[in-house]
Amino acid sequence: MKIVAVIPARMGSSRFPGKPLANLLGRPMIEHVYRRTAMCPVLDDVFVATCDQEIMDSVKNFGGKAIMTSSSHQRASDRVAEAAADFSADIIVMIQGDEPMTYPQMIEASLAPLRNGDKQIACVNLTARIQTEAEFTDPNTIKVVMDTEGFAVYMSREPVPTRHLQPFDQLPAFKQVCIIPFTTASLQEFIRLPPTPLEVAESIDMLRFIEHGHKVKMVQTEYATHAVDTPEDLKRVETLLQKDPLTKEYM
Repeated sequence: MKIVAVIPARMGSSRFPGKPLANLLGRPMIEHVYRRTAMCPVLDDVFVATCDQEIMDSVKNFGGKAIMTSSSHQRASDRVAEAAADFSADIIVMIQGDEPMTYPQMIEASLAPLRNGDKQIACVNLTARIQTEAEFTDPNTIKVVMDTEGFAVYMSREPVPTRHLQPFDQLPAFKQVCIIPFTTASLQEFIRLPPTPLEVAESIDMLRFIEHGHKVKMVQTEYATHAVDTPEDLKRVETLLQKDPLTKEYM
């Protein structure tokens, strides 16, 4: 079974323009994501998918592989699908370019349901408990509601489920962690499906699958990670990476 990771990245983030190349411990953030992803032993290859020459040049400069894609994509999954269209891979793992605290073990855990051959699963997402009320109310944190079998029911930038009936520490409050394996067939199915109303309203890729009735399996991780959505996030993550033993393995 061939497994390839694709990291979508673009310069035009509305919340943090140019963030893939933001300096993080003396290296561009995209390099941290790439190198930590490449440490996963079950991956056969790793690529960055981008529409920006600056990112392409940066990846080549640190010895990575990059694929140029269209600048018209609205969703990261669409960008990954274009990059992966000619791969002879069984599974494509999308790892967002703003997740510099990715751990190889997280990638392996996310792959388990697909490697086990569960045919009802369209794709897998990692999920983690939300630790603070500030993160719970942050629209940059994608909240996920799951059924009793661990499949996603809904995802939102709003704080769900409601906090009004229970204290926060008793809520089943979970977030999406953007390590997302697809079978090659399901990734191509994603781009064939028309965008859906809730996907557009929330700006969340996975709602396209959910609204069309496909199964999105959630796998919980205990790894403490923090995506970079703002310059303030970058400062926080830099402090965390300085203390992270994995960082020392590639710095």
